[in-house]
Amino acid sequence: MKSINTLLVILFISLLSSPSWSVTLGGLVERDGIYYEQFTDVPFTGEVTRYQQGSFKSGKAEGAWVWYWDNGQLNGKGNYKNGKKDGMWVIYRSNGQLKYKGNFENGERGGAWVAYWPNGQLMMKGNFNNRNKEGDWVGYYEDGTVHKSSTGTFKDGEKISD
Repeated sequence: MKSINTLLVILFISLLSSPSWSVTLGGLVERDGIYYEQFTDVPFTGEVTRYQQGSFKSGKAEGAWVWYWDNGQLNGKGNYKNGKKDGMWVIYRSNGQLKYKGNFENGERGGAWVAYWPNGQLMMKGNFNNRNKEGDWVGYYEDGTVHKSSTGTFKDGEKISD
């Protein structure tokens, strides 16, 4: 009995000495791009749970994040590096259909991107460089026919040829 009481006391003390590292995003406030727990001036480091799940380090999003729709469906997933979107991001509609996927480099769209209409048809595909369309792009109407004004070769976001 004495060992159980000792164990309970140790457990209780350890719980008191360990801060809670998990909050919901609604429990944080953003000031100048840095997230803080409400009513503090210390940048938040820890986990965010519920509909948005991920980590903060010194007030900036860091590592893998996932989001969920209210209906429980996956809304999206992606990575942050020092508070900026980085790497592959995938976003879904509330019914589970893929909406778009593409790369981010240092917070800007960069690399291959594809987007889909609500009916599942391909909407567009191409590459970005510093958030500008770059290289060959193909755009489609919702019925699958080619959208000529958004199809062609782009340089620095400007269409240079069909």
